[in-house]
Amino acid sequence: MKDGKTVAIVPGSFDPITYGHIDIAKRAAALYDTVYLAVMINDQKKYTFSIEERERIAKRALYGVDNVCVISSKGMLWQLAKELSADAIVKGYRNQVDYDYEQKMAQFNAEKNPFAKTVLLEANEKYYCLSSTVVREKINNNESLEDMLPRAAINEINEILSKRKKS
Repeated sequence: MKDGKTVAIVPGSFDPITYGHIDIAKRAAALYDTVYLAVMINDQKKYTFSIEERERIAKRALYGVDNVCVISSKGMLWQLAKELSADAIVKGYRNQVDYDYEQKMAQFNAEKNPFAKTVLLEANEKYYCLSSTVVREKINNNESLEDMLPRAAINEINEILSKRKKS
């Protein structure tokens, strides 16, 4: 906590961001003075969108949420938490498998940076079945994304995909 202001990071791959991610970011924004939604890289994943594209999509999706700042980082989460003087790492979970994984990650991050406590927020039940994987499947099948992410984010995805087709 700096100058009495609390700082949290909501990290993830966000390939792409969904309403479930946005809900977690907004809930974190109600708990902390400044929230960094950090678009990050997980070496275990293959991405549809580059880190720069994922950051642009997330910025469009969260435009107007005053205390949420979208950033990207190619480093380790615990290092980013130190750099930003974060008080908390906020993660969402949908089920027991997610929860168990996030608990293991929380333990790892706490060993590296004990100043940023991990806070786990259960996903809103209307987003239990919503994931970036489902969004990517709909993109590949040219299906509507209207109920999965905001129009501004959909427009950004369409712009990115349009540019790829022209290349």
